[in-house]
Amino acid sequence: MTEKEKEFLRILEKDPRTTPEKLATMTGSSPQAVEKAIKKAEGEGVIVKYKTVINWEKAGEEQVMALIEVKVTPQRDVGFDAAAERIYRFPQARSVYLVSGTYDLAVLVTGKTMQEVAAFVAEKLSPLESVQGTVTHFLLKRFKEDGDILVGKETTPRLPYTL
Repeated sequence: MTEKEKEFLRILEKDPRTTPEKLATMTGSSPQAVEKAIKKAEGEGVIVKYKTVINWEKAGEEQVMALIEVKVTPQRDVGFDAAAERIYRFPQARSVYLVSGTYDLAVLVTGKTMQEVAAFVAEKLSPLESVQGTVTHFLLKRFKEDGDILVGKETTPRLPYTL
């Protein structure tokens, strides 16, 4: 991947609605070169998807999020991958990470209520054969997600004007 192609990706990561024409203008490339690079990145799985970050609280929809630490037994030849795959296939699992520390996996789960998240942990996650234990942390407020600030508006402090 060239530095120019990586530049396209950085711009698209910040704003996936950036058109190839605008990308071309911003980077000094041709729209055809941009479109070709984007199609290549999509085909190779470098661009996984285009995403919109929604502040569901502002949209009037309550959502409960929990970060669940999961201790699992690694399996021969695949380590933690098999357990992670089993967990990330649950629709409630929004993100799954292999982490260092006391626990092996960090699972971000969303649900409509705390009871729904608790039921997922009790009925789906904990009974898995490879799961040794879990610790659930309910997320109380989102301030920033995927690099985007969700509370208030970011403002530049205004300097006082004096004569």
